[in-house]
Amino acid sequence: MEIYKGVIIIIFALINLIFFVKGYIETKRKKAYNIVPYPFFVFGIFVWGDAVVISMFLFLSSLLSFVLNDWILFLLLISVFWLVRSLGETMYWFNQQFSSINRNPPKKLAGFRIYQNDSIWFAYQIFHQCIVVITIITTIYLAYLWLA
Repeated sequence: MEIYKGVIIIIFALINLIFFVKGYIETKRKKAYNIVPYPFFVFGIFVWGDAVVISMFLFLSSLLSFVLNDWILFLLLISVFWLVRSLGETMYWFNQQFSSINRNPPKKLAGFRIYQNDSIWFAYQIFHQCIVVITIITTIYLAYLWLA
């Protein structure tokens, strides 16, 4: 593996370690359901409670890839993570549309300016379905490369 790829993996691991600590602190402060700043979204972290589990998973996945010196494994782990994460988010937003419990007031969601009502929920569902399609393809491709 080239040096720059190892550096990327280490930086990714350190960012996730920082996210874990911040998520742990915020969750202990009973803010597990509070929405995180948007930069966390790139890592699949949407609320502080997510950060505790997801950032630790991504940290450990990064370390494994670094120790095994395997860039393709690193990319494959991220792709499979996003596949599973997006399937879960697709189901979550689908269920939100039909739930009497409103955990996500439309006015607080990004994209509300476009949708302006609870139809934002199906937009989030469709967005995650698109991510599922992309990650199915990248997972198949990266698995092929990794096994070859």
